[in-house]
Amino acid sequence: MPAANAVASIEAVSPRLHFGVGSLVRLPAILAQDCGAVARVLLLVDPGVARSGERAADALRQAGHQVAVMTNVRSDPLAEDIDLAAAEARDFGAQAVVGLGGGSALDMAKLVAAMAPATDGVAGYCLGAQAFPDGALPMVLIPTTAGTGSEATRTAILTLASGAKVWAWGEGLRARAALLDPELTLTLPPALTAATGVDALVHAIEAFTSRRSHPLVGAPALQAIRLVRRALPRALAMPEDLEARGEMLLASWLAGQAIDLAGTGVAHALGHALGVLGHVHHGRAVGMSLRVALAGNAAAAPAAHAEVARAFGLEGGSETDLAGRLAPAFSAFLQEQGLDLALPPGLEASQLLEVALREENQPMLQANCRICTPEDLRALVYALQSEPL
Repeated sequence: MPAANAVASIEAVSPRLHFGVGSLVRLPAILAQDCGAVARVLLLVDPGVARSGERAADALRQAGHQVAVMTNVRSDPLAEDIDLAAAEARDFGAQAVVGLGGGSALDMAKLVAAMAPATDGVAGYCLGAQAFPDGALPMVLIPTTAGTGSEATRTAILTLASGAKVWAWGEGLRARAALLDPELTLTLPPALTAATGVDALVHAIEAFTSRRSHPLVGAPALQAIRLVRRALPRALAMPEDLEARGEMLLASWLAGQAIDLAGTGVAHALGHALGVLGHVHHGRAVGMSLRVALAGNAAAAPAAHAEVARAFGLEGGSETDLAGRLAPAFSAFLQEQGLDLALPPGLEASQLLEVALREENQPMLQANCRICTPEDLRALVYALQSEPL
C-alpha cells in the first residue's frame, strides 16, 4: 500500500486509480489522458465542499480547460435534475465530466455523463430497463467521503418523481479514473465520517458473503474490512490523521470494487426503505440494517462469515464459533464509533416492509446469503424498531 503522504499512481484495470495526499493538483493531467490537453469540462460539485470545487476548477482553468461548474447536487439526486444537467452538458458541448463530493455527487456525475448522448430521460434507464446509449462522456470521480465507493462502480442511485429510490447500472456509468486525495476528507464531520465508513464496511461484508460472490471478490472485500476496522476509529479519534483518512478512502474504493463484482444484500434492501421513508443517511441505514440481519446471515453461511470475522480481528474457535461472534462484535463496533442507531419516530413496520420488498430491492434480497422470506423481513423490521442494544 502506498504511504498516505506520498503522491502515488496505482493503475487498476478500470477505472484508473490515482491516490495520494495533495493529488488534486494532478487532475488536469489525469483528465488529459482521456480528452487531450484542452477540453470543455463539466464539473459537478457537492455544495458542501465548495472550496475544494473551486480548487479543482482553478486547476483545470489554469491548465487551459474550459470549465462549467454545477452545484445543484442533492442527496439521491432527482431524475429531473439529472436530465437538466445532461441537457446543460450538451448545450455546453462538454467533452468530459468531473464529479467531486460524496456519493450523491459522484452518482449524479456518472448519470449525467452517461445521459449526455441520449435524447430521452434517465428514468427510462432505471432498473436495467434499457442499456445506456453509446458515447458516454469520459469521467474523473473525486470522492470527498470514504464510504460509498461510487467512484469504483457501474451503479448509481437516483430518485424518481414518484419518490422511489432506484438504481441504474451499465458500462456507461464506469469512470475512466478515480482520484483519491485524503486531504479532501479532512473537513468531514465525525458523524458523517462514522456513517460513511460503516457504509464501506457493510459493502465489503455483503459483497463477500453474497450468493454472487466469487474468488475475485475476496481480496478487495476482506482487505476493506481490515482497513475500516483499524482506520475508522483513528480517523474519528484524530480527524487530522491523513494516514487513517487515506486508508479509509482505499477501503471505500476496495469495497466499491467488491460490490461492483458481487452486489449487496438484505441490509441494502432495508437501508433503502429507511432512506425512502425516514430519510435516514445511507451509511447509518445499512449499518443499522446489517446489525439486525448479521446473526441470521452468519448462521446461513458460517464459513464466509468466519472469514469476515477473521478480517474483522476475531481469532480462535471453529468456523461456527467465529461466525456466531461476528454479529455482537459488529454491533459493538458501530456503538464504539458513535453511530446513531435510533430510528426516526413514526416509521411504520408495514410501510418499511412494503418498500423493502419493492422491485428495485429484489436483486439485493436475492443475492443475500440467506434467502429472506417476507416473514423473515418482517422480523428484521421489528428488530430495527426495538431499542438499540
